[in-house]
Amino acid sequence: MYEVAIIGAAGFAGIEAVRLFLAHPAFELVAASSDSEAGKPLAEVYPYFYGRTELAFVRHETVLAEYASCLDLVLLAIPHTQAMQLVPRLLSAGVSVIDLSADFRLNDAAAYEQWYGERHTAPELLARAVYGLPEIYRSELAACGHRRAETGEAALVANPGCYPTASVLAALPVVSAGLMDADEVVVVNAISGVSGAGKKPTETTQFCLANENLKAYGVACHRHTPEIAQCLSHLAGHAVPLQFTPHLAPLNRGMLATVTLRLSNDTAEQASAETIQQLYEDAFAGEPFVQLLPQGAMPQSSSVKHSNSAHIGVAYDASTRMVVASCAIDNLGKGAASQAVQCANILFALDEGMGLANEGGLL
Repeated sequence: MYEVAIIGAAGFAGIEAVRLFLAHPAFELVAASSDSEAGKPLAEVYPYFYGRTELAFVRHETVLAEYASCLDLVLLAIPHTQAMQLVPRLLSAGVSVIDLSADFRLNDAAAYEQWYGERHTAPELLARAVYGLPEIYRSELAACGHRRAETGEAALVANPGCYPTASVLAALPVVSAGLMDADEVVVVNAISGVSGAGKKPTETTQFCLANENLKAYGVACHRHTPEIAQCLSHLAGHAVPLQFTPHLAPLNRGMLATVTLRLSNDTAEQASAETIQQLYEDAFAGEPFVQLLPQGAMPQSSSVKHSNSAHIGVAYDASTRMVVASCAIDNLGKGAASQAVQCANILFALDEGMGLANEGGLL
């Protein structure tokens, strides 16, 4: 059994990770931290855990001071800027880290400081971090795991955001195949459930203001924009212009990203609904958690709730040369906690789907 701790376990993504690791056959959850809930049994805060665990929340510092020497892995589910303070300490202690915050997702410290308004205090670790989207970076994750096993070098995984996961998967086949002109804008319109905003209530997420309401937010300035653009640019081999618009929907959990991609004139001459469907089938062949829907079908968020699955549907409009691809994920699952478990499985050379059976959830 590999020993794991979750720092920031009382938030929505953190407690989802608790649920998954408690049932994982190869990991033992030895500590779950929350500075605000320290001392309380997990079951007191989340009654789901009555009869499932006797663990109580501890403080973040307790994990580092009392558990780090025996840990194989720490999952960080704490806000940006906080993670970069803890990661160097964990890595120096030989503990591998999967970080759910944005602190190590961007390759460029200056870009991080521009979009997050904070100085990056561990820029030397950005090159070491592997972006935890297995459908693109599986070999890099496995290589980190191999180094961990052979040399003891702790791994650092930057777990993707929920919006980037859904958006990039929807766009991946077209962008990676180079079917667009280099200056063509990728347009992403995405919708998230309220749990994506975190556990702390705000005026936007209060029930009376979120229920029976839809709204766009962070228009032209959302912090996931550079993350999506960075990943798409890596796939394309050149900078990809992006227009990203997120929306909030009155759902507990769930995400749907719809991406429109205009094919180049030369590509469009050979394209049809059938050839685009085949392109997507080839791109995701063998992917254990990506399900491409039959031609003409589009995904819905309820179909992937409480799972690590990504459902993708694609259509082609010949009159506009537009490929329209939608991807549905669970924002707390494939968009956060279960994707972290998938990455952990790869790091520790386990079956990629271990511990990721659909068992129902908390919200």
